[in-house]
This record gives sequence, C-alpha cells and structure tokens, in this order.
Amino acid sequence: MNLPVMAPGMDREVTLAWCRGIDEGPWSSLAIGERITFPNPEMLTTLAAAAAVTDRVRLVTNVAVLPMHDPVWLAKQLATVDVLSGGRLVVGVGVGGREEDYRAVGAEWEGSRLQRLEDGVARMRAMWSGVEPFDEALRPVEPAPLQNGGPPVLSGSLGPRSIARAATWSDGVIGFSFGLGADELAHAIGTVRGAWREAGRDVPPRFVTGAFFALGDDGTVRMHGYLERYLNFMGPLAEHIIPTATLTSESALAAAIERCEAAGVDELLLVPTTTDVGELGRAASVAFR
Repeated sequence: MNLPVMAPGMDREVTLAWCRGIDEGPWSSLAIGERITFPNPEMLTTLAAAAAVTDRVRLVTNVAVLPMHDPVWLAKQLATVDVLSGGRLVVGVGVGGREEDYRAVGAEWEGSRLQRLEDGVARMRAMWSGVEPFDEALRPVEPAPLQNGGPPVLSGSLGPRSIARAATWSDGVIGFSFGLGADELAHAIGTVRGAWREAGRDVPPRFVTGAFFALGDDGTVRMHGYLERYLNFMGPLAEHIIPTATLTSESALAAAIERCEAAGVDELLLVPTTTDVGELGRAASVAFR
C-alpha cells in the first residue's frame, strides 16, 4: 500500500494514521513516490517518519528519481532510513518523466538519464559497501545500511530497452499499470524474465507493479478527478489515459488482484486516490478476503 501522498490533505495526523494503519494491517509494504513541483510531502522525510512509527512492513521508494539527486547524499539518506527502520528499506529508482521537477532542483533534463541512473546506483552501492567517496577522504560515508551491501534496488523500468539495461544492475523491476490487464501483465513479466535470462542472471528478478485504485460509490468520479490533477503535465494526452484507470470498484480491484496472482506478480503496490484512512479497510476487505 502506498501512502496517498499525491492526494490533498496529507497533514501530520493523516500521515501517521496511514502509516500505522498499513503496519497494523495485512499489508506487506508501505510505499511512497516522489514529486517536486506538486503539493506532496517530501519522500525521504516522510519515509523517516514512517520508519519511526512502524515495525513490520517494508518501506519502499516508489520511485526515487535518482538523476535529480547527488548519489552520495542520497546513499547517506537512504542508509539512514534503513537504520531507522531496522533494515526494512527497498529502494525503487527511476528517471522520472517530468522536466519541471528536474528544472526546479537544478538537475539536467537532457542527456542520458538512463546512464546517469545506472552510474548513480553504482555510486550508492559503493558508498553502502564502505568505499571512501574520494581518495583523500578520512572516512567512508556513514551510517552503513543495516542490510548487508545495502537495500535491494528495483528499477522503475517500463520499456524493453530500459528493462534490458536494468537486468545488468538491478534486483528486479518496479513498474506501473492503469488497468492491470492480463495481456499487459504477461507481456511485462515475460519481458523482464527474458531480459534476466539474456543477461545471464542466476537469481530471478523480483517483479513489482502498481496501480491507482478508488473504492466506494464515487470511485470513478474520484479516480478521474485525481488523475486530471496528477497528470495535468501531460496535456491532452491525459484525456486518453484517464479512462484506462479502471480499478474503481471492489469487483474491479478483486479481478485485477487475481490477474496479478495468475501472472506471477511478486507484489502489487496499490496507490490510493484519497486520504480517507477508511480506504485501507475497504481495500483490505477485497485484497485479503
């Protein structure tokens, strides 16, 4: 379950209620995404708060837009969250798709973002393993993460080219879908597993995907309003994408979960479209019945 950080109203009380509700419920992970020019809370600060008030669930960055960050600084921040959480962190990384976020933080949008992503992951892993940040450094970058070698790293890859590259350096893929169709899932999982085989990887990839959902009588209306707000950077293209977000009823969500299980999805990260913490119970009654 993702925190509903892209929905309006994420104050202290709401944030803590969702964190505790996810940890006390049947959920496997608590995930959070990253945006800059949007009224969402900052990702790592919020994950640190989640680490302090949860004990069980994994904490997932879904995803950190690594080319916008200094990888050494980010490695230190992520290691700190891993320590605060007792070694429960999973790091999803990607290149993002919003130029305005890059520009807002002074990061370069043009150029090979995929290569910068891969270089950034290698740099972070070097810091986590204790490599000194430069030759004359007095100490490595600390704290060291609790997980040996650092947290698992999943690539936010969607296309075959980025998936093929991810097979050379990541522990798996963390994708996204609007409808979780059977053909779409089969194609995505087949592409990922094929890329891992082509790369000669002995350990199979972890396949994680996510989807927006909206339950209750107003599910469709709420989903469309949420996506109109969240996808407005896409302009007219959003009008064609919004109708494909079909998880707007209990029956639709249940069917999508069954398709994920049948396809071999390792974990489905649900993204709520409301800050109403009652959505946790509604979703749990469908997902774990």
